Amino acid sequence: MCLAIPGRIDHVEEADDPLFRQARVAFGGVTRTVSLACTPEAGPGDYVLVHAGIAIATLDEAAAERTLAALREIPGHDPSAPEAP
Repeated sequence: MCLAIPGRIDHVEEADDPLFRQARVAFGGVTRTVSLACTPEAGPGDYVLVHAGIAIATLDEAAAERTLAALREIPGHDPSAPEAP
């Protein structure tokens, strides 16, 4: 089973080739660099679904919050906690 997590784009790093466009995406207290190759329309402030380091879809804030709320319901899971190294 695959899982995509919603996050908010903080900053976009433009590139000459759209396939190499990247963004800094915030997932609660954790920020990661992700590829925007599949979501060329995404920009700062947008919410994206991220799977394996790639933003695979954009979504509105309400949908992102519903998903994060559902993840918080999982016993022992905190989507805003940083990952272990």
